[in-house]
Amino acid sequence: MDAVDTSVLVRYLLGDPLDASQAAARLIDSQNPVAISLVALAATAFVLNHHYQVPRETTVDHLVGFLRKHNVRVLGTDKNLVASALLLCRPSGRISFADALINAEARSGNLNTL
Repeated sequence: MDAVDTSVLVRYLLGDPLDASQAAARLIDSQNPVAISLVALAATAFVLNHHYQVPRETTVDHLVGFLRKHNVRVLGTDKNLVASALLLCRPSGRISFADALINAEARSGNLNTL
């Protein structure tokens, strides 16, 4: 299984630069399982939103679309909980991407959240 880092996911979602985004697409769109950490997801959200000025809603939609791919795994966490946590923070400027992912990780481990 290959791991996807922030750079690969950003290139995949933005389609730029072309050569890097094509390489990322070959990896992510293959039938082979790929894994991503919560840290890489949080960093990707931050980079898209703050550095590339991708609107929050679009950032969430891109990340949830990525998570819905059948070959994508989230390390140590239920990816459905991650997707639902991101969707909950979509309309809210008060809940950070990182906080949403922390909540998903806690819920995935059957822990109480505050």
